[in-house]
Order: sequence, then structure tokens, then C-alpha cells
Amino acid sequence: MRTFTYSILLLLFISSCRKDDNVTPTPDSMYFPSTESNAWETKSMSSLAWNESAVQPLKDFLVQKNTKSFLILVNGRIAMEEYFDGHTASTTWEWNSAGKTLTAATIGIVQQEGLLDINNKASQYLGVGWTSTPQAKEDLITARHLLTMTSGLNDESNLVSKSNMTYLADAGTRWSYSNVFQRLMDIVAKASNQSFEAYFNSRLKNKIGMDGYWDNGIIFKIYNSNTRSMARFGLLALNKGKWDNEQVINEAFFTESVTTSQHINPSYGYLWWLNGKTKYMIPGGQKVYQGALVPNAPPDMYAAMGARDQRIYVIPSKKMVVVRMGTTADPSNPSFAVSGFDNDLWEKINAVIK
Repeated sequence: MRTFTYSILLLLFISSCRKDDNVTPTPDSMYFPSTESNAWETKSMSSLAWNESAVQPLKDFLVQKNTKSFLILVNGRIAMEEYFDGHTASTTWEWNSAGKTLTAATIGIVQQEGLLDINNKASQYLGVGWTSTPQAKEDLITARHLLTMTSGLNDESNLVSKSNMTYLADAGTRWSYSNVFQRLMDIVAKASNQSFEAYFNSRLKNKIGMDGYWDNGIIFKIYNSNTRSMARFGLLALNKGKWDNEQVINEAFFTESVTTSQHINPSYGYLWWLNGKTKYMIPGGQKVYQGALVPNAPPDMYAAMGARDQRIYVIPSKKMVVVRMGTTADPSNPSFAVSGFDNDLWEKINAVIK
């Protein structure tokens, strides 16, 4: 009888040591908010040992710089969430070019479904004659060139039409920030045999519980959503395309997306901006700047950046996502993507989180 009792106790002990999928996650584990509700776990600044005396200076800076909303996630939990100037958690705002990263993610999903190869000619999906370049030059352009801003097409006009897409350089030999990337949306539509938005909604938006919609902006389609939806995409990016237990975007493709994609501008991936490289270029010119894109930010940061300083910063080393929405931080010096605002903002963030 004693031996039997000992055996039962031993089995119970072994069983308790096994991983139980129903065990409540620890506060330091990665958290994903429900896709069915607005509930979202929080994390106190005191538990993170942040410098709370530096929070008010950060808020003052955000107000001064025309911020509408600001949010920080740590391990997926909300550590800071602020709204200004009448903006609320449900207010919709434009992503501008930060939404380019949504397009890159969607391209990755199309490819993982076997409907696309980014190394194929773009004309395989768009049809011959989608540009006004000589055919031999058009044939050089792949979907990957559109992802990396190296198509070699004219970037003097932000209006993407066949007549504007003329030859400047062979594909892959010139980096230049332009809106030609939006042809990737057409590639998604052709490859999937449905509208870009329908495919995006079913394969990405709905899977991570985002709200929002695409509208036809003056220059290209712009995504609009509330702040938490922007943070949801940032959380997906932090986890290399994985949402909870589902790999929404192929991890290998996502890793490529946030890795230097060409040698001309090492601070650019697949429509993502990359920090910590030795040099960078910015929209609107061919000048090469030495040093990191945002010196005050962690070197492993990658970012979605849009006009009027819409931002998603993703920092793997800190398991952190930072979102900023608003109007132009410095109206006297507006930018399409990168601006001095980023470095100043990170000085304020560092004072809080360090």
C-alpha cells in the first residue's frame, strides 16, 4: 500500500512539472490582445523601474510637437498611452507612408501562399508595358526592386502613372524614395485575383484585430486606423510576423524585410527604415549621410515612418513598440518620412525608460 501511495505521489509531482498550456502567462511573457474585444493588458511604469519624473517632460514635448496620440508597449502590454488635442482611443488617423510596411507584409503573405515570387519581373503580374521605359529596361524591374525603392524609375513626380514612370537608371543601381511602390498593391490584386483591400483584410487586418480602412489619397492609397491598431501591427512586427500562435507573415520573409535590402542605402529594408547602420539616405535626394538614422534610438530599431511624423518604432532588444500619430512635428520643416523629430523624441523616451 505504501509503495502504491508513493507511486501516485510521484506521478502527481511529475505531472505538475510538465508544461501546462492553461497556466496563466507570467507578466514578462509576450502578450497579444484579443482580436474580438478592445481589452488590453497594461504594465505599470513602476514595475518596469522607469523614471516616472521624466514622463511629464515627454508629454510636454509631445504636445509641443503636435502629437495626437502616443503609445508604448512592452512585451505587448500597454506601459504608456496618451491622447491629446481631442484625439481619443477610437479616433481614426492616417498612417501616410508608415502604411508602406502594411503593403510589404501583404506581399510576403502572397508569396508564402505560392502566388508570387518577388524575384520575378513585375511585368509578369502587371503586364508588359506598365511603364514608359524601353521594354528591355522594364524587364529588369522585379517586385523586389519595388520593395527596396530601387526600380530606377523616375521619382520627380509623386503621381504614379504610366507617363510618369520613365527611365532614370537600371533597376537595382539607384535608390530613391518614391511612390512607385504602390504598384505592389496592383501586383497583390493580380496575383490573388481579388482586390488588394479584400486580400489585405482577410490575410492580415482581421487576423490581428486591426480596425481601419484604405482610402484614395491625393498621391496614393493611405491606411487609416486608430492608435491601438497601429500598435497591433507593431506587435506583429516585434514578433517577426507571428501573432500569438499563428505565423501570419513568413518569418524568413519578415526578417528580410527588416534587414538591409541593398548596398546603396543600408538603412532601408522592404519598405521599413532601419537604425544602427553606417549610413543612410532620405526622401527627396541622392545625398548619403554618415552614421545611424536615429542616433538616440536603440541600434536594433526598425521603423515604419510616414509624412507628418506618423511612426511605429519596433525595438526587439527592449521588447518594445512605440507609436506616434499626429500632425507635422515641425511645420517649418515638413518631411515625407525621416525627420529630426525622431532623434529629439528618443532623447525624451530614453529619459523615461533608462
